[in-house]
Amino acid sequence: MEEAPLVEGELVSEQVIISKKEMIHDLELKGYGDIEKEKLFLKPFESLYLLYLEKLILKKGKKKIDFDTMMGLYQKQNDEILTKFLIYRDLRNRGYVVKDGFGFGFDFRVYERGQFGEKGAKFLIFGLNEGQQEKMGTLQKKIEQITQMGKEPVIAVIERRGEVIYYKINRMDFYENKAIL
Repeated sequence: MEEAPLVEGELVSEQVIISKKEMIHDLELKGYGDIEKEKLFLKPFESLYLLYLEKLILKKGKKKIDFDTMMGLYQKQNDEILTKFLIYRDLRNRGYVVKDGFGFGFDFRVYERGQFGEKGAKFLIFGLNEGQQEKMGTLQKKIEQITQMGKEPVIAVIERRGEVIYYKINRMDFYENKAIL
């Protein structure tokens, strides 16, 4: 597990903001957040991860906010936050730097170990919960988009027990069955 520094954050309009420059620098080097106007804004899954590790002291005004409270707040906004958090936590625990995806239904960009800041992300990961259905056409489009970007597509499946299993996938072609009976 990586060693994240102890940081202090503030919850403003449901966004976690880090204001102290030395904390911003440490987190930025480790691939956390996005800098805007000399402040670091953490994504929901990043703030949950740091709260989970007890590396983030989060306050709203004078009130301290814990992991469970924050998870509840985020689940009201996004019902997929638990899935994203579980995948993010697993990848971070494995030593990868993980950033938000490009959209298109991609959850995360994942950098090879030691390559963050030097090279672009190698993998694009999208998560599915065990038992969740995904149309083959949708899956095929996602795979094509990812490979066109020069990235490797990976599906992260969350088992019912919360374990994450990764499947590296390649391009696939489906042909319409036009056999005459």
